[in-house]
Amino acid sequence: MTSESTAEKAAGAILTVDLGALAANYALLCEKAAGAEVSAVVKADAYGLGLGPVAERLWMEGCRTFFVADVNEGKALRAVLPEAVIYVLNGIFPGTAGLYAAAGLRPVIASLAELAEWREAGAPLPAALHFDTGMNRLGMSAADADAIAQDETLTRGIEVSLVMSHLACSDDEGHPRNALQLARFSGIWERLRPRFPGAVASLANSGGIWLGADYHFGLVRPGVSLYGGNPFTGKENPFRPVVRAEARVIALREVEPGETVGYSATWSAPGEGDSGRKRVAILGAGYADGYFRALSSTGNPESGGVVHIGGRACPIAGRVSMDMVAVDVSQVPEGAVTRGDMAELIGPNITVDDVGLRAGTLGYEILTALGRRYMRRYIAGPERDAVEKEGRGQA
Repeated sequence: MTSESTAEKAAGAILTVDLGALAANYALLCEKAAGAEVSAVVKADAYGLGLGPVAERLWMEGCRTFFVADVNEGKALRAVLPEAVIYVLNGIFPGTAGLYAAAGLRPVIASLAELAEWREAGAPLPAALHFDTGMNRLGMSAADADAIAQDETLTRGIEVSLVMSHLACSDDEGHPRNALQLARFSGIWERLRPRFPGAVASLANSGGIWLGADYHFGLVRPGVSLYGGNPFTGKENPFRPVVRAEARVIALREVEPGETVGYSATWSAPGEGDSGRKRVAILGAGYADGYFRALSSTGNPESGGVVHIGGRACPIAGRVSMDMVAVDVSQVPEGAVTRGDMAELIGPNITVDDVGLRAGTLGYEILTALGRRYMRRYIAGPERDAVEKEGRGQA
């Protein structure tokens, strides 16, 4: 990290987003999915990393198609990328067709009722058709696909630009549901392809891209992999980390044997005399910053979160509170940690997936929960003119 500005010195926590790493991840996905268009899923504020800077950089790298969750996210993205193709995954809510037209958004239609609403609204823009092949969440059925293939009136006046489904188990390449969903989707696509010659098909998410070319079709839809998260179970992560979260040491304390730290006194310094005394660093971040309360520790080395500070991995001491967390730095050499230092919560030494595992969840949830109080630094990376953007709570 570069030398700190005055604003950074005043920040309790800093989130650094490496847009160069984002670009490298996009390039890797393009290489792996060669022959298919690589879009970007930027819902939930680009998985918590900031919709504007992330989308702008992906556009610079050649991404032209983006997916968001709802209309409001789509409107925000349209303000950033006026020429992008933007699909809204959650489809059309009743009475909202005009909002899509006003912002130039394409709905992902997942029911015959939505299809009828879009048709009756005059179908001002192209749309995607979403079919369920085994997720059992959103999507029309194979029977609906047959009806659409046979009855042209169902899509009269509608330009269908995309036919898609979503994989449920792509994190596990050996899961039999992957092949099942591929077979089901291939059948649907073969029935609909003659009806919509201008459309492309899409099945693969981040993990699905690694399942092979049969899953790529015309367009792939990576999400978490763009941001450095691991989309696989039990497999090495090939993607570069994009985010680094750090919290400042706001105080250092010595805790005498038998004394406790934090709410509910769940953690205590063990032993007697000097051997039981613990040194604790108090960091300026907590669950309001997305560092989950589930990362609290009772002193069991197998439980709780770990941060990297003073060249060592150090365990959380006691409960994570809203604005602060205590860390046991007793194993760090005296003087190696001082007030004002930064501790790594997520970064090169502790991945977002490591944090998710210790919190009993996924790296996806950790990313999307990153709080708005971080001072955010966007590093352009060596591939572009490196102009750093700073802003507290800005995206």
